[in-house]
Amino acid sequence: MATDPAHDLAHLDRVWVNARTIANGQVNTRVLMAASYLHDLVNLPKDDPERAMASRHSAREAAPLLRTLGFSEDEITATQHAIAAHSFSAQIPPETPEAQILRDSDRLDALGAIGIARTFAVAGSLGRALYDPADPFAQDRPLDDLRFSIDHWRVKLLDLPNDMLTEGGKTLARDRTARMIQFLEDFAAEIDTPLPPSWTDA
Repeated sequence: MATDPAHDLAHLDRVWVNARTIANGQVNTRVLMAASYLHDLVNLPKDDPERAMASRHSAREAAPLLRTLGFSEDEITATQHAIAAHSFSAQIPPETPEAQILRDSDRLDALGAIGIARTFAVAGSLGRALYDPADPFAQDRPLDDLRFSIDHWRVKLLDLPNDMLTEGGKTLARDRTARMIQFLEDFAAEIDTPLPPSWTDA
């Protein structure tokens, strides 16, 4: 995890801060905290063919750690579900408040100022270009976030507020997305390319 600046200990700290803010003391705090800090226990690169299984692997690996910390079997099961269901690629519906909060909290870390930094950190680690100089906002080509980092914003990130499960998550996501749109407007001005309305209709 130390070699991945987008999924390091600071990321876990931020997810826990987000989770506490959304939860406001209304859930099992032990389960939520454990899930926040163990959700990336098995962290695979985004281009790894096993990426979609990472959250399930993390949930499995978390169980013995939680037992040594004195968690009950019910708490372990709840923590494992939250961990397994947090991942976008896993496609596991979060069925508990803790799982819903963890999913929102993790996705919030992809938005706002931190989200901007993480996007480019991941792009750099994967050798992807920041944008397509010939068509920065994909007006005459398909979006391709496997090649261009900025494309990932329109493919996924700008739509995250609509995908939040909690009211607190939705509010925070809208605020952070507004900061990203301001960045896009500044970015577009600096490269002398108009930002299409389809990029601001998040």
